[in-house]
Amino acid sequence: MKHNIYQIDAFTDTIFGGNPACVVPLDNWLSDEILLKIAKENAVAETAFFVDKGEKIHLRWFTPEIEMDLCGHATLATAHSLATILDYKKDKIVFETLSGDLIVKIENGKYKMNFPSRMPIVDILPPTISKSLNIQPKEILKSRDYVLVYENETEVRNIKIDRQLFDQINIDPGGVIVTAIGDNCDFISRFFTPQASILEDPVTGSAHCSLIPFWAKRLNKKELYAQQVSERLGKVVL
Repeated sequence: MKHNIYQIDAFTDTIFGGNPACVVPLDNWLSDEILLKIAKENAVAETAFFVDKGEKIHLRWFTPEIEMDLCGHATLATAHSLATILDYKKDKIVFETLSGDLIVKIENGKYKMNFPSRMPIVDILPPTISKSLNIQPKEILKSRDYVLVYENETEVRNIKIDRQLFDQINIDPGGVIVTAIGDNCDFISRFFTPQASILEDPVTGSAHCSLIPFWAKRLNKKELYAQQVSERLGKVVL
């Protein structure tokens, strides 16, 4: 059994930046057990598997631990693989996924992704999450993920996680977003996943399903420029 694997750094134009994803084209679906083993072997945050069905492309995402309901950077990586490596001719790609049909349009060498909107609502932070953070947020919201709003970019950059406590949390398949207004962009964020082999995700497309509606309303803006300020750094134009 031989399959091609492409590793793509998404949300960046710089080598070793952004978020790495592996993309595996398939003719037919393998068992979930095999897909999970391949994802674990790849040892990146997400591996995307897809089967071209003609009008739509069936797309699934796996971390080294579980299948995910949504993944932005691996979707972007798949679109890039199709457009630049696999000679896909269409400038509109329709992905059939667990989160419904996701559309990626290719315009002037750039990719536009149409993803679900998940406006977070006010919530209470579980004590375990609170104790695992060295700096406490000023606002607490939740959609799929917890969205913790901080005073400024410096606080977000200085956040440290007590992983022993953090890994006691069970918010599968979600995580914890920390965010604030950016010094040189509209907003910045970081993303942490409990019980995952990779604690901090470099650039998280699915997190922006909550961040975009939240900051668009808060800042009263329809166009936003965001940075995820992990060590690898990623940029998103919304």
